[in-house]
Amino acid sequence: MKLTVFGATGGVGREVVRQALAAGHEVTAVVRDPARLEVPAQDRLRVAVVADLTDETALEPVLIGRDAVVSALGAASNKQARLNPVAGPAMSAVVNVMGRTGVDRLSAVSAAPLGPRCPEDGVLLRVVLYPVLRRALRDVYADLAVMEAAIGASGVRWTVVRPPRLLDRPRTGSYRRALDGNVPGGKVIARGDVADALLSTLTDPSTVGHALGIAA
Repeated sequence: MKLTVFGATGGVGREVVRQALAAGHEVTAVVRDPARLEVPAQDRLRVAVVADLTDETALEPVLIGRDAVVSALGAASNKQARLNPVAGPAMSAVVNVMGRTGVDRLSAVSAAPLGPRCPEDGVLLRVVLYPVLRRALRDVYADLAVMEAAIGASGVRWTVVRPPRLLDRPRTGSYRRALDGNVPGGKVIARGDVADALLSTLTDPSTVGHALGIAA
């Protein structure tokens, strides 16, 4: 496939680029700073610098002729999400341009706290940990909620992947999934496995139009 990856210089985004190239895909990595990509140059990798991800004119060249989009966009901190939200405004522009350029498949990372509470989770997770996390990172999750709303209202075939706390570890290929829900007791997952989920959903029709909870 010909893929465009947004958020390519983040921990999950770099893993998406590496895994996609290893699988034989052609990748356009959209970045602000090419030096942060940390992926060796090769024939199937195109690095595209886009300073403003809400600039729909600038987005068109990186989307025309692509088969699918993978988004690993997200604010790096609660302060950044409050002062300069990333995922919501950018994805609103991206799905608009996807519609105009005929790209109709999207996989985007979100977060487990945006999913429904899992009845199987213990009291500590449901009553203490998740509520504290939602308050502490409320601006990050507000940005992601705007992103999910924009995706859901678009005409593209989308999947939103909702992981819990991310660990800076490579792909294991062994993780749990829950369609339209969170994984019971799911507390952590490797960034490499989040990338694996984002890529694998692109060819899994059962995930189209759904949120996918994942966890180790």
